[in-house]
Amino acid sequence: MQSTSGSDKVGRVLEGKVAIVTGAGSGVGRATANLFAKTGSNVVVVDLLPDRVSQVVAEIKSSGGKASGMVMDLSIGTEVDRMVDETLKSAGRVDILHNNAGIMDGVRPVADTTDEVWEKVMAINVTAPFRASRRAIPSMLKQGGGVIINTASVAGVFGGIAGAAYTVSKHALIGLTMNMAAFYGTKGIRCNAMVLGAVNTNIGVGGQPNPLGMEHLNKVASMVPRMAEPAEIAELALFLASGRSSYVNGSCIVIDGGWTVF
Repeated sequence: MQSTSGSDKVGRVLEGKVAIVTGAGSGVGRATANLFAKTGSNVVVVDLLPDRVSQVVAEIKSSGGKASGMVMDLSIGTEVDRMVDETLKSAGRVDILHNNAGIMDGVRPVADTTDEVWEKVMAINVTAPFRASRRAIPSMLKQGGGVIINTASVAGVFGGIAGAAYTVSKHALIGLTMNMAAFYGTKGIRCNAMVLGAVNTNIGVGGQPNPLGMEHLNKVASMVPRMAEPAEIAELALFLASGRSSYVNGSCIVIDGGWTVF
């Protein structure tokens, strides 16, 4: 059963903030975009699919929130740069960058991972957060601070929960998180990662499932206590985005219902 949301108790803790949320057309990104808007943020909804962007922007506006949308293919580096540049041009600042977009790899082991799959997964899961952060950090430094939140995975702290490309990408994202936290934490920019377990979204496994990969995944998946709902993950994102986590920097917070302690 889904836990009761605590967002009604936190008030408008993001009042006046500008937040970019990637992969905001569905799942965790959608729930987070709506929650950020509900708590006062002007949200830039970024996704690959135009219909999803329009729908989430409409949801936010119908609830009295502020939002704009961008249709972006984050596997293209210039699109990532443009996402940040256009936000700075229209809103004047970026207070929160939530690098949430990610793709799976069909649970392919190394021997079955093509260059195309490897490069696509790395482009979206690692290079896009790197480029977006690189573009946003100078502005955050000028304005006196900001928050970067990366959506990682338990695959980024273990070796056998996903395919090779996805696993490596999430290990890299955790490394990127800690590096940015170390270099910019004393300059007012906090960076943390949410290390997700199993979440009830439509991400799937990323194409045709690999038989060997699925055989292994089914073994470890049998230990999942339950699937999280996107709204539960969004509550952690809100905490990390707000001043309530002012002393949290460089943390990779596991949110998996206890899956990885079994």
